[in-house]
Amino acid sequence: MTDQDLKEFLDFKAEQYENSAFIQSDPIQLPHRFERKEDIEIVAFLISTIAWGTRKGIISSGEKLIDIMENEPLNFVRDFSLKTLKNSTFVHRTFNVDDLNQFFLSLQRIYKNSNLEECFSSHPEIQGVKGRIATFRSVFFQSNDLQRSMKHVSDPLRNSACKRINMYLRWMVRDSAKGVDFGIWKSIPTSELYLPLDVHTSRNARELGLLTRKQDDWKALDELMHRLRAFDAADPVKYDFALFGIGAFEKF
Repeated sequence: MTDQDLKEFLDFKAEQYENSAFIQSDPIQLPHRFERKEDIEIVAFLISTIAWGTRKGIISSGEKLIDIMENEPLNFVRDFSLKTLKNSTFVHRTFNVDDLNQFFLSLQRIYKNSNLEECFSSHPEIQGVKGRIATFRSVFFQSNDLQRSMKHVSDPLRNSACKRINMYLRWMVRDSAKGVDFGIWKSIPTSELYLPLDVHTSRNARELGLLTRKQDDWKALDELMHRLRAFDAADPVKYDFALFGIGAFEKF
């Protein structure tokens, strides 16, 4: 398959799967229940944080998180105290109620003076999304009292592919015209985004000859994004729908 053939195939598959029907079986359906920017970004951040395992399991745990927040995410965060979850038994994989307490405290601190979008401001030394994620981690865990919680936001400076946080950025930044992503963050250009690389998208990328590196890490992500930007420099992460869709819906 030539590069032009591959581009045409990926463009077709991205168009096929990026539509409102996609959200029916995807965890992104949960933040779509909200209209206020702050509610959307809070719910989307928490859902993307627990996004490992089956989509059904992620949605089920996400429903519990929304119930905990009483369907008022921003108001809940602003009024949160450690007593709020004293009887909660929430757990999703290794993310438990102690982590949830820490995340709510960090969110509360952020929303006292700022918002989540501002936490992803440019890094003074590291360009692009890699630097933005590093900036966010330093802000989010600035007053962290529980070291174990830090593992739930991956670190690109330690060569992690940062699948979940890159997925969150895709949700927030990409245009909402097709009814999937939200496009509510205007400070980050779509061209900067990185694909949320996981075992499924990386396997499909290797099958298509887009990726040669064997490890699913940031170096692999750099290699893959270099190829995808050659196909669409303005919106390379649209190909997430193609690489994910052919695996999830076609058993590629």
